[in-house]
Amino acid sequence: MAFTIAIIGRPNVGKSTLFNRLVGRRTALVDDTPGLTRDWREGQGQLGDLRINVIDTAGLEEAAPKTLEARMRMQTERAARQADTVLFVFDARAGVTPLDRHFANWLRKLGRDVILVANKCESAAAEAGLTEAFELGFGEPIAISAEHAQGLADLHALLRERVPPEALIQPAGQEREGKGEEDGAPGSTEAETEKRHPIKLAIIGRPNVGKSTMVNRLLGEERMLTGPEPGITRDAIETPWSWGDREIRLIDTAGLRRKARIYDRLEQLSASDTIRVVRESHVAVLVLDATVMLEKQDLTLARIVVEEGRALVIAVNKWDLVDDPPAALRKLRDRLEISLPQVKGVSFVTISALHGRKLDELMKAVIAAHDAWNSHLPTPKLNRWLQGATETHPPPLVEGRRPRLRFVRQVTTRPPTFAIFGNKLTTLPDEYMRYLTNSLRDTFDLPGVVVRFTLRQTKNPYADETES
Repeated sequence: MAFTIAIIGRPNVGKSTLFNRLVGRRTALVDDTPGLTRDWREGQGQLGDLRINVIDTAGLEEAAPKTLEARMRMQTERAARQADTVLFVFDARAGVTPLDRHFANWLRKLGRDVILVANKCESAAAEAGLTEAFELGFGEPIAISAEHAQGLADLHALLRERVPPEALIQPAGQEREGKGEEDGAPGSTEAETEKRHPIKLAIIGRPNVGKSTMVNRLLGEERMLTGPEPGITRDAIETPWSWGDREIRLIDTAGLRRKARIYDRLEQLSASDTIRVVRESHVAVLVLDATVMLEKQDLTLARIVVEEGRALVIAVNKWDLVDDPPAALRKLRDRLEISLPQVKGVSFVTISALHGRKLDELMKAVIAAHDAWNSHLPTPKLNRWLQGATETHPPPLVEGRRPRLRFVRQVTTRPPTFAIFGNKLTTLPDEYMRYLTNSLRDTFDLPGVVVRFTLRQTKNPYADETES
């Protein structure tokens, strides 16, 4: 069982930098601009022999009720209540500010266990701030530099006193004692092994199409900030979740506008973070606004998913606002058929995230897309398919000779990739390769899956004799 700590403080004191340091990778966006973090983020971290669950929160600010800042503060309070210990971080170079004092009183009223952390202590300029910190009433502060990894041993010592024995990392030999069959153990099939691995599910789309609302509905709680303001979500927030017997890593991302319209540095950081998430995901759900339907930017996002070789599912949100559903469905199917031939037959589900309609149907489509994306086809069946496909529609003649496709085998999954062996394969036109791709999808029931082929020329045994 992991010990949970929440990192709390006013904006720009280095909370996200400390979060990245503790989880061991750069997952939280970091910039000098105050207020970059809005939703709270969780990550599994390690500090020495401690296994910890770390929560990064939005910067605490005073705000009027019902504003975005007020909703951010409510999210931070929820994170603090879930944590075993709160790390209250302040900027030692700036000293203790009135806002630090205000939120120190707020933390005392919450009644949480608090460790006072003085960040940015890599220089002598922090000495005055360390002295002032005693007035906050949380005892002696720990002097650290999250950016330079200084002072973490002192933080470890204080946390070590608080964690239960089960949060300690056991030696490798002891950790496996008493465990049953694991991945790759005898008796476990490849399909069963795959089911034990979480599916990384990225939720992508343009701003204000309802991505965060959909994530909240799936999770059954107000985990993500939502509201009428455009661009509330700034960075990718990953949340562990399960649907049925499948473990899911649900990732909400920032809305992506057309590249030509992105001027702000923070939006550029958010866009780069979203692209990173797509590359690392298994399945991407592209959320559309049914009142606008399929715009050019939606197609651009779909093509990014396809180019990265990820599985794609389309969620058409706000379907309850559509006046003529049958006509809208026909228009969507026609547009997908023309604009996304690379994933012919891609699954799409009409939903209402606000009212929670058809979300189970959406998740069934996600699981089906993931399983197809992981599918491995037997070589004998593939070769029977290739023989039938080439007999039904032979390759076109090139310089009086027809390319010969001898045999095929699958070389990898995720996405399914196949190697075709034969002669004069480099002369095969793109139209014929599209025919093979669609034929394979139809034969093996892989609709909407990215399929890749590599062409491998077989060696001519008479080449040396001909040259001599």
